[in-house]
Amino acid sequence: MVKEGVFDDVDIAICWHPATFTGVNSPDSLACNELNFYFKGRASHAASSPHLGRSTLDAVELMNVGVNYMREHMPSSARVHYAITDSGGHAPNVVQANATVRYLVRARQLPELHQLVKRVKKIAQGAALMTETEVSWEVISGDANLLGNAPLEQRMHEHLLALGSIQFDDADRAFAAKFQTAMSAEDISNSYARFGVKPKAGESLHEGIYPLYSPDDSFIGSTDVGTVSWVVPTVQIRAATYAIGTPAHSWQLVAQGKAPAAHKGTSYAAEVMASLTVDLLQNPALVAQAKAELAEKLSVTPFENPIPDGVVPPIPQA
Repeated sequence: MVKEGVFDDVDIAICWHPATFTGVNSPDSLACNELNFYFKGRASHAASSPHLGRSTLDAVELMNVGVNYMREHMPSSARVHYAITDSGGHAPNVVQANATVRYLVRARQLPELHQLVKRVKKIAQGAALMTETEVSWEVISGDANLLGNAPLEQRMHEHLLALGSIQFDDADRAFAAKFQTAMSAEDISNSYARFGVKPKAGESLHEGIYPLYSPDDSFIGSTDVGTVSWVVPTVQIRAATYAIGTPAHSWQLVAQGKAPAAHKGTSYAAEVMASLTVDLLQNPALVAQAKAELAEKLSVTPFENPIPDGVVPPIPQA
């Protein structure tokens, strides 16, 4: 959407994300690129003519080993994950002629991401060289890191305080508590630590507002909102919609998605977003401040979209 210019005439982007706690989203995320690495080799019979084969599965495994050794020599905040999406077949007596591995590379800042992706590509080339195979790659997706905007974040926090916390009832709390029985004590403790909230015994749903710029920068992932934040001043609220300790992308989270508490958190986020929108419409000076802050950051680090030209969304297979 950014590459297509969807946000070119947008003044401010106001977003929200469901969460275990309520507050202004801290502007911390990891820039990322997701790439497929395609290895092409030569098939042969693994017993009678192994010397004629060039194994792409060997190349994938060597690439993974190389990247794992690289972990010692990359920033501690960076992350690299991989999944073998095509191992070349299921027959061990055939040298695999084609194999694919998908990599997700993350880094704190866009320039750091671009450098790390280059290193991963070099390791792939090295693996191909060692196995006498060929390798090519394709960017599947990418997100920039979030750029904070202090004027917007501070004003959204003021609206949160003015509105007060989400009003859950005893039925909401009891329902959430049932899901907490399927979570570990560490899951629940980590939720509090991420948002800088003091743990409270027996609390199943958060009914406060966490501090502005809470210390959650050690527990961060990636978001497509990050790319938007480089082209338009952006602010985001997190609203409590599920039980404290619920792991992201889990069955517990999905199962709470239509609960009354989730609807209350969603409605609350909409109220805050609408309230801030009215405020911005009535205060063009605040919009100007937000735009000036973004322009200052871009003057230091120009935006380079992590999705290269020519990349289009993949078409799901039926």
